[in-house]
Amino acid sequence: MDTLNHHHLYHFWMVVREGGVTRASEKLHVSQPTVSGQLRELQEALGEKLLVRSGRTVILTDVGRTVYRYADEIFALGRELQQAVKGRVTHPARLAVGVTMVVPKLVAYQILEPALQLPEPIQLNCVQERPERLVAELAIYSLDLALADTPAPPGVKVRAYSHLLGECGVSVFGTERLATKHRRRFPRSLDGAPFLLPSGDSGLRLSLEDWFRRQNIRPRVVGTFEDSALIDAFGRAGAGLFAMPSAIELQVRRQYGVRLVGRLDTVRQRFYAITVERKLSNPAVIAISERARSLFS
Repeated sequence: MDTLNHHHLYHFWMVVREGGVTRASEKLHVSQPTVSGQLRELQEALGEKLLVRSGRTVILTDVGRTVYRYADEIFALGRELQQAVKGRVTHPARLAVGVTMVVPKLVAYQILEPALQLPEPIQLNCVQERPERLVAELAIYSLDLALADTPAPPGVKVRAYSHLLGECGVSVFGTERLATKHRRRFPRSLDGAPFLLPSGDSGLRLSLEDWFRRQNIRPRVVGTFEDSALIDAFGRAGAGLFAMPSAIELQVRRQYGVRLVGRLDTVRQRFYAITVERKLSNPAVIAISERARSLFS
């Protein structure tokens, strides 16, 4: 089946709603043979039986129930479209945000939370992906913005703009046992210490590795993780020390029950809002940008 005939689908939907061909034909102001013909053509196009007779009524088959559920959603969206065009849509506006997995969840929440406090309610839709994929989604307007700790990847053939939201130093955390052991003589105590690092070419990973190299410090890398939530989980379990933005130091200690080992103020972690707009204009995105500036000031 190359295309779906929505006219056939609508007749099927009406037959199910009205409980039979006779009542559906009356509602549609067409003859019964016309409705029956539309049903037959739809079933032939789908290659499945959708309805079976039971006395004077019709009963949906298993496939018929699936088709009816989709048809109901399709025609509900059609009604919503008409209302939106007439300026009578009641659903909240949508803000679609992509978050790279290396961005800490606590940071993402604090940056995005102001969008939920706007006078006009919005529905926030968040997805997590790699930066390249998020930029591709921006290009087809599936996303309004992407949050990342690096600018848009230079290799992608998409015109995207990276708006610096702010930057801060990083703090090193660990369980009470690890923090007590490595707090003395910090940061030299990090040499040989078990450490959990972001994977790939994240901004934090590159900044930490550059600092380790310049300080001639070689931590024992226990594991690398693409998702910041995994670093939090392993760090909370005592697998190793880990670094998080100093801007959320208090929240990390409270939420994960870990201790501060020390701060690396010269190791900077930056956060960017990547959009296809040179100048931010969406009120929700502007509110997000303003919150970020206060968070990282």
